[in-house]
Amino acid sequence: MVVNILQHDIVWANPTENSKRLEQQLLQLPKADLYVLTEMFSTGFATEPAGIAETDGASMEWMRHMAAMLDAAIAGSVATEKDGHFYNRFYFVEPDGKVTFYDKHHLFTYSGEDKHFTRGNKRVVVEYKGVRFLLQVCYDLRFPVFSRNKGDYDAIIFVANWPSTRIEAWKTLLRARAIENQCYVIGVNRVGKDPKCEYPGGSAIIDPYGRTLTASEDYQETSATSIIDMDTLQAFREKFPVGNDADRFVLDMNEE
Repeated sequence: MVVNILQHDIVWANPTENSKRLEQQLLQLPKADLYVLTEMFSTGFATEPAGIAETDGASMEWMRHMAAMLDAAIAGSVATEKDGHFYNRFYFVEPDGKVTFYDKHHLFTYSGEDKHFTRGNKRVVVEYKGVRFLLQVCYDLRFPVFSRNKGDYDAIIFVANWPSTRIEAWKTLLRARAIENQCYVIGVNRVGKDPKCEYPGGSAIIDPYGRTLTASEDYQETSATSIIDMDTLQAFREKFPVGNDADRFVLDMNEE
């Protein structure tokens, strides 16, 4: 499977302009099976979402339109309001219009995201073209128990607005998640600035050995492409079945 990661800037709180810019960029990229955008790609990381979060599903419908046009899946998260609750909702949209979503579980208390958003209570894996993807958002990266491979996925997608001040943690933990879970890791972080932070990018696709297959140039709007090779992954897992020796546990998704 060919995966393209699009490291892009975000116009603050302007979904229309961001969709326009992203459409232009996507149409210029090489053909891929999956295109991955960033966290809250339509607005920027809005920890106070009232008046900013989408209520009409416009960005999700735009993703469906683009997925059909490109004949490929598109992934990224959107600040969403539904039934009076706000969610940092990660959409995985397939070219036939099928939509799978994951609501961010680990809300970023350091910035107050937890004060306005409702956290998700489901771990979501979506299968597309023979590859099983675990959907994760930004701060989830710091919690390895939540993303532990239980034999139910082949790759993790992390979409983020991860600031420059903590970028080494981002780069290190992406590799760690790939190594410990014997999986591919796709990490896409934004560039540019919002009212509070600067973002350097550091987007990458990493293989199950922890090797960087491709990476985007820091502080630049750019894309990078690599291949998820299921034959290589399966051969590695069969030869070195680390998961057989993993500790067993039960994850309480409703824990406060």
